[in-house]
Amino acid sequence: MSGRVGDLSPRQAEALAQFRENLQDVLPSLPSQDDYFLLKWLRARCFDLPKSEAMLRKHVEVRKHMDADNIIAWEAPEVIRKYMSGGMCGYDREGSPIWYEIIGPLDAKGLLFSASKQDLLKNKFRDCEVLRRECEQQSQKLGKKIEMVLMVYDCEGLGLKHLWKPAVDTYGELLSMFEENYPESLKRLFIVKAPKIFPVAYNLVKHFLSEDTRKKVVVLGSNWKEVLQKYIDPGQIPVEYGGTLTDPDGDPKCPSKINYGGDVPQHYYVRDQLAQQYEHTVVVNRGSSHQVEYEILFPGCVLRWQFRSEGADVGFGVYLKTKIGERQRAGEMTEVYPNQRYNSHMVPEDGSLTCSTPGIYVLRFDNTYSYLHAKKVSYSVEVLLPDAASAQQIQKLGDRLSEVALNHGP
Repeated sequence: MSGRVGDLSPRQAEALAQFRENLQDVLPSLPSQDDYFLLKWLRARCFDLPKSEAMLRKHVEVRKHMDADNIIAWEAPEVIRKYMSGGMCGYDREGSPIWYEIIGPLDAKGLLFSASKQDLLKNKFRDCEVLRRECEQQSQKLGKKIEMVLMVYDCEGLGLKHLWKPAVDTYGELLSMFEENYPESLKRLFIVKAPKIFPVAYNLVKHFLSEDTRKKVVVLGSNWKEVLQKYIDPGQIPVEYGGTLTDPDGDPKCPSKINYGGDVPQHYYVRDQLAQQYEHTVVVNRGSSHQVEYEILFPGCVLRWQFRSEGADVGFGVYLKTKIGERQRAGEMTEVYPNQRYNSHMVPEDGSLTCSTPGIYVLRFDNTYSYLHAKKVSYSVEVLLPDAASAQQIQKLGDRLSEVALNHGP
């Protein structure tokens, strides 16, 4: 049995009755008290009563903290309203609201330098409440229960800048908040215009998603506009995404409904760095350099680093070794990320590199130009692997027109 209204086994029906009984003290504070709403929490925890109850009680606390009953009237800071991309636009053929996420133009670093993480989380919670209420209105309007949302992720322009660790960590918190507070609310998530780096990005965030959510992530190929129209009437799709919908002024992108983000102007910045923890600290003596080696076994992996120095600047570059098993000087290796000096004593430095060929990559901290001072450098380096399933699917999608669900384990 599916565990939905009208399709409950005797055990599930008994669990629902007991669940309602256990929650008598918090029912009045819930946004809905019907069986549809309560069953979402039971399905999310496989009808395990203690786990479902703990999940819902935690949600009640989050609603209090976020002032959820009044959050629609809350106005986010201007920088979030202007530059946080995404928006609700149209309904699918069954009447479910559609939410678009626009990844490419999103300036995650600019937003994190300009707004508090709490405001970013509150803004996303507000988005979720807007969608939940829209589902309620659609249910009343259509005379049938609408309780799920269809999402379209436009990944054109997804690049290395989006893999900045604080940005990925914050995005993970946003995904976790959605999973923990709006279970069983995602109908389907379509990925369109996915670039080659998508499998690496997906691998960084997929552990924040439940297995059920992962099964709903579908990567579309070059025929994505046709596929969207199978699920959504063209009149409900912006012209930008292959439909016929425009803003009242004829704009094909429907910017009155969907925010397309953009680079955050620096006058919004309230900080120029975020507190970082580093895994390693080394002293690079005057006139010398320090090398850190990482073996990359297959193409498509991404090297991601963060470092800061104390007291003065330091040089940094990345090289590919030409001889294995021995230390090589910079001039003997292939330079793949140009060496230059960074004022990392003033602002911590971060960056990343897509490794196009396997081999031994050397991250080199350069102090050869300093005749007087040693440099203390703190750094963290990670090798980001692509998600195997989505990498395979994107490769296949390059050869054929299709849609592929990322239905796989962790």
